[in-house]
Amino acid sequence: MKQLYILTLAFILFTWSNTFAQVQGPINLSDPDEFSYLQPKEYVIAGVTVKGAQYLDTDVLITISKLSVGQYIEVPSESTSNVIKDLMAQNLFEDVQLWATRIDGENIFFEIRVQERPRLTRIDINGLSKSQTEEINKRLNANAGRIVNDNLLQSTKNTITKFLREKSFLYPDIKIQTLKDSAQSNNEIVVVDVDKNKKIKVNSVHFSGNETFSNSELTKYLKGVRPRKWYRIFGPGKFKDDKYKEAKEKLVAKLQDKGYRDAQIIRDSVYRFDNNEVAIDIEVYEGPRYYVGNIDWTGNTKFTDSVLNIILGIEKGNIYSEEKLTSKLMGPTRNSDDISAIYQNDGYLTFNVNPIIKRIYNDTIDLEIQISEGKQYTINNVIVKGNDVTNDRVVLRSIYTKPGQKYSRELIMRSIREISQLGMFDEQKITPDIPSSTMNHDEGTTDVVFNVVEKPSDQVELSGGYGAGQIIGTLGLTFNNFSTSNFFKKEAWKPLPRGDGQKLSIRGQTSGKRYQSYSFSFSEPWLGGKKPIYFGLSAYTSNSSYGGFNYYTGEQMVADRELQRIWMSGVTASLGKRLQWPDNYFQINSSLSFQRYKLQNYGNYFLFSDGTAYNINFTQEISRNSIDAPIYPTSGSNIRFSVSLTPPYSSWNDINYKTDPDPVRYKWTEYHKWKFDSQWYTKIAGKLILKSQAQFGYLGNYTNRTETSTFERFKLGGDGMQGFDFLQGSEIIAMRGYANGTIIPASTGNGYQNIAINSGSPIYAKYQLELRHPILLNDQATVFALAFAEAGNTWNKFSEVNPFKMRRSAGVGARIFLPIFGMLGIDYGHAFDPIPGMRTDSWKQSFTFSIIQNMGGF
Repeated sequence: MKQLYILTLAFILFTWSNTFAQVQGPINLSDPDEFSYLQPKEYVIAGVTVKGAQYLDTDVLITISKLSVGQYIEVPSESTSNVIKDLMAQNLFEDVQLWATRIDGENIFFEIRVQERPRLTRIDINGLSKSQTEEINKRLNANAGRIVNDNLLQSTKNTITKFLREKSFLYPDIKIQTLKDSAQSNNEIVVVDVDKNKKIKVNSVHFSGNETFSNSELTKYLKGVRPRKWYRIFGPGKFKDDKYKEAKEKLVAKLQDKGYRDAQIIRDSVYRFDNNEVAIDIEVYEGPRYYVGNIDWTGNTKFTDSVLNIILGIEKGNIYSEEKLTSKLMGPTRNSDDISAIYQNDGYLTFNVNPIIKRIYNDTIDLEIQISEGKQYTINNVIVKGNDVTNDRVVLRSIYTKPGQKYSRELIMRSIREISQLGMFDEQKITPDIPSSTMNHDEGTTDVVFNVVEKPSDQVELSGGYGAGQIIGTLGLTFNNFSTSNFFKKEAWKPLPRGDGQKLSIRGQTSGKRYQSYSFSFSEPWLGGKKPIYFGLSAYTSNSSYGGFNYYTGEQMVADRELQRIWMSGVTASLGKRLQWPDNYFQINSSLSFQRYKLQNYGNYFLFSDGTAYNINFTQEISRNSIDAPIYPTSGSNIRFSVSLTPPYSSWNDINYKTDPDPVRYKWTEYHKWKFDSQWYTKIAGKLILKSQAQFGYLGNYTNRTETSTFERFKLGGDGMQGFDFLQGSEIIAMRGYANGTIIPASTGNGYQNIAINSGSPIYAKYQLELRHPILLNDQATVFALAFAEAGNTWNKFSEVNPFKMRRSAGVGARIFLPIFGMLGIDYGHAFDPIPGMRTDSWKQSFTFSIIQNMGGF
């Protein structure tokens, strides 16, 4: 019986094998009903094809399958199974099958049948703003045609979650689904519904493990994380992952700076407090407090140990602070009081210092400071790169780093400041470089390269306005990089000759016959091109008419001789020189001016109403400007003191200033004028800058025979822009929150009429505090926001001066610097002290607009 069973089974297998060998139809090798792994047979692969691939390369799929024509293969076997596994592992297919389409003896023909995953048409994001959606799409890089799979869906969710966390939305609800695209076969649209929920803020921070430092101290050191406190008017700060990470680093750094060099955060967790807030738990390890022990110097030959100890400023027994040690050894770039600076300012370009902890015992750390002085380097060449318009000599003559000098880090930084002061290059992109290829170690020489980026420096002022029944148009052109040396070179006119750092300005303003004003100025900062001698020449002419005009039509209703008129013209020549004492930030400037004023029917605005007056004055000015950048200063000061003098005509003429006619008494303007202005820039924290300013002015007369000049007075209040007040010979001082010229001395009297006829005050003082923070700093535009507080007042004589009785204002504003237009400003100011005798809407001016083209100095 057993033998019969074996013979029967052998017959069945033989019959099945013989039938299989002659199969002509397709057989699914992945179907166990078709093939049995108990009886595999070896074949030669005679052909491989792919069916169902729409977007993928069939040759690549065959390569991945590892099925090669001519290859021997067992069917079925692990090799045939791996074909499906390998292809499915690509995550490109919904289904993969391996078929034998034909078996001819020992030859087998394979067909790989695939069903590709759907392709992406687009990703629709709902629940976010347009700008947020655009930003997420940039991050997703969700191009049409990508495979829609779990990886795509998960990465989409992760990207949106990360973006929202950056915006303090820590717990958003995100739902993703796919929809068939009816327009394209096998394509899908991914739809993402986002509910951001509320921004998450910090409720509280809990510390554990701290023994020396209190919770409040540690919270204060955790800069950037603001938990809820009763005294915070605007509530707790938003939680952001990057800010929190920085805050932890600052906390540890602060503890280490206090001497706890082993301090670290052992564990921290951020967990949900409620729907709107999170709580933070931080476990710290303070460790012991360390103190400085012995300090040994090695490698120093130029300076003795005692000199280096004095410069270091760290003594035995001081609290050990790695941050302070590093700062005193290799201080900030602009400092000159660290160990590295005293070497590098004396030519030691390759100087290096390395502090080593030599020994730690109990709470004391002994230090060994290893110095590698290197060789003194001399500058071989100074090269400027990137100045496509400005001539090399304009840059090279301004910098303090010269060929033949010893290398000096301090002079490099000073040179960067001087280049930025030119106003022709982007201050943020002036970078010095010491190319290693130019360093000759044997001879001790090197080149210094200043890389600069030109920015547009020419400016245009084009404006029009309507007021008092007339249209006033203004056109001004300022060329800050003009070149007279190329004036007669036709090829240099693009559209004007440029590159010599000269300044040419032309401005015109008119409303027709009623008002016209034209001005011209030219300046050369290096007269002759060899020495820093400043030369300036300016001229102006203007006239205005009042009264006798139809307010609505502007039509003149009376004869010319009946109009109120004032004509003004003048010319000024200036010479200036940079000084070397007390330091090379000082500059002295002298100027001689001639002005002519002609009045007709001018009523009570001046001391006389008809006649001609002349003003010849000499002005001597000394200034010191050490600010680091002209547009957005972050450090330094700008101080100016000037005296303007006219000849003391009353000392030698025989004019009776009480009885002689007005044209005789006021023909020659007589005065002495003193002005002081100071600006200080201090970095408070990060990019927050404090500007402090104090201004004073005094206009006096030489003798009691004459009255104080009606010209050259001070008008305080408003935007500070020269308008019609300039035609009245007054100097305009801005004070935001108050209307133009409304801050008058108390002794002048109350009421709008007194302000209207006021030609200015002989004495003024003004103080200002302004906090600034940048929004955008680049060569295309500089934008910063500000908050200010101001106080100022005017007086008619010294006996009235009271520095504690000031008009006060405060407010906020913004500035934007566009190279072609200059500095544009808008401020909102609130004035606190009313002007007696005037309505609130008359002396207040909440919004103030300003245009400042000249960014050099004051």
